[in-house]
Amino acid sequence: MELPTCAAFLAIVLGLALFLSTFLLHSHHRRLRAYNLPPGPKPWPVIGNIDLMGELPHHSIHELSKRYGPLMQLRFGSLPVVITASAEMAKHILKTNDAAFSDRPRFAVGKYTAYDCRDILWSSYGSYLRQARRICTSELFSAKRLESFKHIRDEEVRVVLRDLRRASGCVVRLRDHLQMLTLA
Repeated sequence: MELPTCAAFLAIVLGLALFLSTFLLHSHHRRLRAYNLPPGPKPWPVIGNIDLMGELPHHSIHELSKRYGPLMQLRFGSLPVVITASAEMAKHILKTNDAAFSDRPRFAVGKYTAYDCRDILWSSYGSYLRQARRICTSELFSAKRLESFKHIRDEEVRVVLRDLRRASGCVVRLRDHLQMLTLA
């Protein structure tokens, strides 16, 4: 008497699981079709399409564009990325759909380190960002302000040149010196 009850219960559970997985899978595909996404390779569950990127990503993207066309979608981790592989397609997207692509994704780092994404680096596109850019252009990066810091830039270049002169005759990683120069 026990065996038929367990078998019936198992059949009901498996049937319910099959029904729910089919229903959820179709609703997921319906949502994807509603966006009319461009073609692209099938992503892996966690890493997406990062495995397709070689040491030279621009060569990898070129090879993918031969297969999927000038407009394709890749996933880097869980982030979907639309890639244009031709200048004409990029010009079309940036001219006709510039407002749709001008916004930035909201990451947790911007929320917790930048006053809930309210600084110029993390803020969303809109009137606040335009005003912040205008202030930075007129106050921080104006010709008068940049000229006032000219003596500091000259001193930093002299320090780098002095350090390179001291290291003459030795192997020098120029990258380290240039990084220090750009940080100053």
